[in-house]
Amino acid sequence: MRTVFLSNFLGALPARFRRQRVLIVGCGDVGLRVARVLQGAGGGTRTGIAATAVPHAPRVRVLALTSSPDRVALLRAAGITPLQGNLDDSATLRRLAGLATRVLHLAPPPGDGAGPAQRHDPRTTRLVRSLRRRSLPQALVYASTSGVYGDCSGAWVTEARPVAPATPRAQRRVDAERSVRQLGRAGVRASILRVPGIYAPDRVGGTPEARLRKGTPVLTAPDDVFTNHIHADDLARACALALWRGVAQRIYHASDDTVLKMGDYFDLAADLYGLPRPPRLPRSAASTQLPAMLLSFMSESRRLDNTRLHCELRLRLRYPHVAEGLRC
Repeated sequence: MRTVFLSNFLGALPARFRRQRVLIVGCGDVGLRVARVLQGAGGGTRTGIAATAVPHAPRVRVLALTSSPDRVALLRAAGITPLQGNLDDSATLRRLAGLATRVLHLAPPPGDGAGPAQRHDPRTTRLVRSLRRRSLPQALVYASTSGVYGDCSGAWVTEARPVAPATPRAQRRVDAERSVRQLGRAGVRASILRVPGIYAPDRVGGTPEARLRKGTPVLTAPDDVFTNHIHADDLARACALALWRGVAQRIYHASDDTVLKMGDYFDLAADLYGLPRPPRLPRSAASTQLPAMLLSFMSESRRLDNTRLHCELRLRLRYPHVAEGLRC
């Protein structure tokens, strides 16, 4: 009887007294950065970004879903427990049920499909279904994209603005957000981060240097668009904070404080790298000289309000402006 009593008593303790298990789904560059934040926050040493990102987090065990056997060794070397599974195969996700106390969903939707399928994200649907099979996680954070707003003609955008996805890529993200919200209505504290362009000098393709060296044009000032950015390290800290501080069914703009148009961003980077500034083209000429993907980004202009990021998640950006982040 005494053993049963102690077991029941310990099981009733608040979650902060039990070791947290964070599952990262889509553990690429940003996921590995998040893992470093969480491991630092829950370990014996509390220095660097971990100490400021999750100052009161308990000990954390980090797990990561991977579909690639080649990444198992890399994850283990990073102190992460790898779980082999594939978001495109529901049967491999069954073991996720009841496994984690908190989930960070960083996996992108699949690429372009055909017909109505191109507007849906079956990967997030499968993940949510697997998590609902047993005890639900306390919290789930999903990294979406600011592209769900479509073109806002350069206006300031808060999280209350209705979505207006203009591309199948953005429509799939809206569908994923819908699945996450459904899980939130089932009792999970679900939060969504809408993420703009991610950059970092130590990230593959994480700076505009290669594009500058190619001499890829940008738009002339009258046609140019506002863009938004976040350093990968600051995004990792935002993800970690949202796992503990995110409000249920709340959206956050994971964006820095920079206010720049795209062409000015590339001019700034060129000056920092000692490279020629890119040539400027009017939109009419760009439409025939630039690839469709790049043109799609040049067709949307908005400025993200990040007040919630600062005030609710209480994130102190390490790189509030791209000029600081590109130099590091």
